[in-house]
Amino acid sequence: MNVNISVKFINQLKQEIVVMDYLKYYAASVVLAIGFAGFMLGGDWVWLGASTFLLITALDLLLPRDYSQRQMNSAFWAAIPVWIGGLGPIAIYLAFAWRMSVEPLDAWQILGGTLSCTWHALMPGIAAQHELFHSRDMFTRTVGRYAQFTLFDGMRDLEHVIGHHLDVSTDKDISTAPRGMSIYAYTPQAVYRTIKTSVEAESELLVKKGYGRFNIRHRMWTILLIQILFQSLVYALAGWKAVACILIAMFAARCWTESFSYFQHYGQTRVPGTPIGRRHVWNHLGIATRVLGFELTNHADHHLFPYAPYYKLVPHRDNIEMPGIFVCFIASLIPPLWEQAIIKPALKRWDMEFATAAERKLAREQNLKAGWEDWFADEASWPKELATIGS
Repeated sequence: MNVNISVKFINQLKQEIVVMDYLKYYAASVVLAIGFAGFMLGGDWVWLGASTFLLITALDLLLPRDYSQRQMNSAFWAAIPVWIGGLGPIAIYLAFAWRMSVEPLDAWQILGGTLSCTWHALMPGIAAQHELFHSRDMFTRTVGRYAQFTLFDGMRDLEHVIGHHLDVSTDKDISTAPRGMSIYAYTPQAVYRTIKTSVEAESELLVKKGYGRFNIRHRMWTILLIQILFQSLVYALAGWKAVACILIAMFAARCWTESFSYFQHYGQTRVPGTPIGRRHVWNHLGIATRVLGFELTNHADHHLFPYAPYYKLVPHRDNIEMPGIFVCFIASLIPPLWEQAIIKPALKRWDMEFATAAERKLAREQNLKAGWEDWFADEASWPKELATIGS
């Protein structure tokens, strides 16, 4: 009897864990709902959405890292919060425009509303859209691509898939910042190069199909049409001021999105053509951002299995632990703090314990070029056996 009760209890506990795993990802929907509520309430409440950035950053800073493996198997139920997160920023933008149409907001409130829109386009917007455009299903992939109009995009999946996922940690990779580069130098060039590379890649695909480089089939025309239609709706709701605020929010979200890669690949090196390993990515396994970002910060496994759904990605304990990604973002705004407190100690350990001889050579060249201290001077005393060099 006692054995049966124990088995029943264990099975029930397992079921509850599975249910909780599914429910966790609705945290992204809750964050969106908070931002939406702020616009419904109006006044200074429009800051409510932006304020969740501080809450999430604090949770990742204060709570233990989350190494748990999800026990989810239903693609249908796992997809629902992703779709809400991917399309939710559209509703957020329209809610802001509506608020501007029914209440004269002052400069402080307009700033708060714009920042709330920016924040939600990033979190959970781009994280969910990233999950959608990595899908093997054509419809889901298409929605994920074009939903990125909420951050002045719609083509970044091109550079992301045919560029970043192949070139990660090499000099060719746009998303891998070299040692010594500040976030202020990295972000503008990353935005420009990602747009340029994506537009050129789409043009080359059209040429291969026998069309002109900027044929009407080029994706940028579809993106432009979506923007015109959406901004026309915003204008009809609240006029040019709302259009200007939302365009600013979209552009700011685009810049913030590109800055994400700064923290996921900074300073790591790889010889082009060599295998990509988990060591070529910084994981940020904060308890909050794992669920709000649909495992986008559980990034190492994503690079090895780019078509694996978010809930199948495995958080690995053998990688170097990094602070939450938004903690890193705040630190990076003060470059000496970012370098001395976070990234230099992580990179020195990476060079010592994870990098191959060829990767160490590239790393040392970057250190010297950046004007950093040469910690390779005592390389002879470093561990002879690497912690991990494989996948």
